[in-house]
Amino acid sequence: MVEEFVEEIDPIVFTFGALLTVGVIGAFFVNETLVTETIGTVYNWVVTYLNWALLVIVFLIVLFLLFLIVGPWGKIKMGDSDPEYSFLSYFAMLYSAGFAAGVVFWGPTEALFYYDNPSPLFGVEGGTSEAIPIAIQQTLFHWALPQLAVFTIMGLAISYFAYNYDDVPLRVSSALTPIIGKENLDGPFAKVVDILAVFATIGGVATSLGFIGSQFIAGLSYQWGIDLGNAGILLVVTTMTLLFTISMVLGVDRGIRRLSNFNMILFVILMAATFILGPTLFLLLLGSQAMGGMIADFTSMSLYTGAGGDGGTGWMNSWTVFYWAWALSWSPFAGLFIARISKGRTVREVAFTGIGATSAATIPWFTFVGGTALRYHHTGVADFSTVIANGTPEVSGFILFEAFPLGTVFMIAFMVLVTTFFITSADSSTLAVSMMTTGGKASPSTINRIFWGVVLGMTAAILMIIGGEGGTSALQNAVIITGAPFAFVCFLAMLSLIRDFSSKYGRVLLQDETVLIGSGRRAERDSPSGPGGPVESDDD
Repeated sequence: MVEEFVEEIDPIVFTFGALLTVGVIGAFFVNETLVTETIGTVYNWVVTYLNWALLVIVFLIVLFLLFLIVGPWGKIKMGDSDPEYSFLSYFAMLYSAGFAAGVVFWGPTEALFYYDNPSPLFGVEGGTSEAIPIAIQQTLFHWALPQLAVFTIMGLAISYFAYNYDDVPLRVSSALTPIIGKENLDGPFAKVVDILAVFATIGGVATSLGFIGSQFIAGLSYQWGIDLGNAGILLVVTTMTLLFTISMVLGVDRGIRRLSNFNMILFVILMAATFILGPTLFLLLLGSQAMGGMIADFTSMSLYTGAGGDGGTGWMNSWTVFYWAWALSWSPFAGLFIARISKGRTVREVAFTGIGATSAATIPWFTFVGGTALRYHHTGVADFSTVIANGTPEVSGFILFEAFPLGTVFMIAFMVLVTTFFITSADSSTLAVSMMTTGGKASPSTINRIFWGVVLGMTAAILMIIGGEGGTSALQNAVIITGAPFAFVCFLAMLSLIRDFSSKYGRVLLQDETVLIGSGRRAERDSPSGPGGPVESDDD
């Protein structure tokens, strides 16, 4: 096993990726204050100078994917084989491994914060009945198309170039093949991209694991009064790390696929129960209005920077920029995992599953669970005021389900869902990091997977401890730092696909003979003159 591990690793990507992440862990134990202050300083720089870029790039990627679903390039296939998995299993794995852990965490609570403090874009007073549909509309916007789009664009680019080109490996830098050049995929620029991918994945996934771990710990404290402290955080994260490592070692077929299918079943059961036991008619009315508002305001919400308004930019940085950066930090791992399971599918099918089918699952969850929490809070059935005041979103799900008949049963089911989504997210991300550090090997060694599993678990525990009583602030700061650079990688991946599709399958905007730069006269002189020689003008 050790010999296999040594032989398979890419020494440059593994060494620098490991040094970056293990170095941060070591620095935390040496000087916790320095690590915390450094994260805060870098975060402030990113949200000051790069926030606009994240908004614009993500918006352009959404438009491109929508075009792929309906346009002529959608029929292009990933390789020449048949799909490895059924569509339902493919969808379940893509959803569970992509961002479902965040969906579960924020489902009962996000709309509450928008209800209390709506986006300044809408000019609605917080805490009023008018703020309720706006809160759900903002939540749907954050969790439907844009976050999913950055995962999908990376998955499309990696899988297309890996399966349609000879000798292109399954790794993140392969998404830039037309820009880098196939002969330079082992060059310095490609190595930098892959090292950044390892670091971004560790930051993004550790943030998600930190959210889910804090939710699990909050459930133990809320329901049974168990206060674990920092030692308990390490214990819980270690236990969950052990669970996802077992699933990971079992592999995609026996581990991730089966657990993903179970996740989706439990997810649908909880969502349906909330719809039936909650204010059903109100949820239908609320969902319809919120969906209409999201569609009508999608462009303005996507590009809202808060310029010229009081507090608008700060609100946008705290929510929209944070979510886009979180998704971008997941894009290398999620994209690589999507590529791993997408062989044999068409561009249209991957794009539709990535942003269409997953949105269709996400929108009802946030409408039913988030809408019920809003209704209960507004009417006094349940009290979420401490959650809003203290910024403790990890408790919301337990307050909500406690208000249901057989509340304890629902809370236990919710904790099981939290845990299983944690496992599928962690084992698929660890598989992806292992693939990144082996040059694209589809089935890395067990030692490699275990190493990165431990690193992920330790990073998540550290971010949770840094967050302390403040909850999620350290997690949010860390994910923006690791995700921002990948906005530009995703943008280049989109340009790579456009360049390749245009050259091989025809342009869709300009005719193929169009000269983009310079004079078109040379094209006229070089054109065939026909059997009768040059065509002469009738004019003298």
